[in-house]
Amino acid sequence: MANTATIAAPRLKALFSTQYTKELQAELGLKNVHQVPKLEKIVVSVGIGKNKDDKRHYEVVRNTLIKITGQQPVDRMAKKSIAGFKIRAGMNRVGISVTLRNARMYEFLDRLVNITLPRVRDFHGVSKKAFDQGGHYNLGITDQSVFAELTFEETQHIHGLQVTFVIKNGNKVNSRALLEKFGMPFEKEGGVR
Repeated sequence: MANTATIAAPRLKALFSTQYTKELQAELGLKNVHQVPKLEKIVVSVGIGKNKDDKRHYEVVRNTLIKITGQQPVDRMAKKSIAGFKIRAGMNRVGISVTLRNARMYEFLDRLVNITLPRVRDFHGVSKKAFDQGGHYNLGITDQSVFAELTFEETQHIHGLQVTFVIKNGNKVNSRALLEKFGMPFEKEGGVR
């Protein structure tokens, strides 16, 4: 007998498909529902930089990404040789990244907006200027200890990480409207939220 239990969709994914799509279409004045901006993937990455030869630092970064995303990270190798930094193309590991899609992406976004960002000390909102030309949003986090999934012992070796929200059909205005629907706390005018 097959297991017929259904897995519930993440909260933000269900809200997007039932409510946010129609609201965004009306607010942005879009003629077609397929023009509504949609979150395609979230990429969480950490550059190893000057610690590229330190195996302990690499393990800490790797374990951090596994804990906060629930997925195995992928090593990023150098694309160019740079003599001043002692880097050879294809040989040196320069970073680690995880690409989140579908249910894991929405669950990570929900935890980031509702649990992680409120734990940031002296938080006044995320920058409105971090959109690129394609409408994708880049969020830098300087200290991994704000993630509730990590214990005190796992945050002794401090490092930052980069979260990139890849948005389909987005320009800066549409992408910001989508992220605001998901609850992203953008800074107010004058820098105080």
